[in-house]
Amino acid sequence: MHIIKIRAILLAGILFYNYQSVQAGNKDRTGQAGATELLINPWARSSGIASAGVAAVRGIEAQAINVAGLAFTQKTEIVFARTAWLVGTGSNLNAFGLSQKIGSSSVLGLGFTSMGFGEIMRTNPDNPEGGLGTFSPRFLNINISYAKEFSNSIYGGINLKVINQSISNLSATGVAIDAGVQYVTGKRKELKFGISLRNIGTPIKYSGDGLSSRATMPIGTSLTIEQRSARFELPSQLNIGGAYDFYFSKENTDHRITAMANFQSNSFYRDIYQLGGEYAFKNMFMARLGYNFESQLFSEVNRTNALTGFCAGATIEVPVNKKGSVMGIDYSFRASNPFSGSHAIGLRLGL
Repeated sequence: MHIIKIRAILLAGILFYNYQSVQAGNKDRTGQAGATELLINPWARSSGIASAGVAAVRGIEAQAINVAGLAFTQKTEIVFARTAWLVGTGSNLNAFGLSQKIGSSSVLGLGFTSMGFGEIMRTNPDNPEGGLGTFSPRFLNINISYAKEFSNSIYGGINLKVINQSISNLSATGVAIDAGVQYVTGKRKELKFGISLRNIGTPIKYSGDGLSSRATMPIGTSLTIEQRSARFELPSQLNIGGAYDFYFSKENTDHRITAMANFQSNSFYRDIYQLGGEYAFKNMFMARLGYNFESQLFSEVNRTNALTGFCAGATIEVPVNKKGSVMGIDYSFRASNPFSGSHAIGLRLGL
């Protein structure tokens, strides 16, 4: 038991060390990172609490917050979610996840997230009004995760993600790693702590035929000119959170209220404070509220985020057989200004 605790402490220390050695947060670097879709939570359940569940997230959705929560998968979990992102922009996210318990304490997870922006008209200097057809940018993230229950209190996990972005005849591909731990204690395991480090990877740059052009020399010959693409960093972040479960009585666990808080330190964005709360009745009906706060959030001139902080969501989950399998429908809403917010709906099957 002491060896397990020492390993957990060392892992947490390594997370802190690597985060500080990679790059420190700086508001002056806002907007300089790429692959910012990695910061969007594509899941309908955990986004309803403003992604504040770093210490309390469970199952495949942990890939987007703290991969250690994947270790709580009971057997098999399958989740699909679709998000209408910033309604009015034509952007949508589709996410699919599968987690499977192997052995007595280990879990493997596989997740796919695709982001599309609809059809965009092609233009060039000679045809600024279009008429050249359309193209469809597409972002795709693939997550492969492993999580383990080290003891009754300590859980850890690691996630490898492949990032791909394609824009017409250009594309960029990169690799990043997430890691996290969760600590649970109390008679009912009601007190929880979590820490996660996300999006640590090498710089990425675009390549492809879109960077090449034909030029004609004064002497009548032609040649191909290839431009160089600048590299961009990934939006790494550190999350530190806690959660506590409140029950209405010592004997009755039908009603539960979970309070969650998280501090998110971003390398290329302002730090964010996240608060969330969830009410659950027999784990069959759940309602959620959340809030993201960052500096200058209420200033329309100085804020750097379209999301205005407020989040809400709900879940209905029912058993489908006597073996304990359940099916659930999740929904979440994230307010924004401008645009008309973001709506996510998900379907969950636990076997």
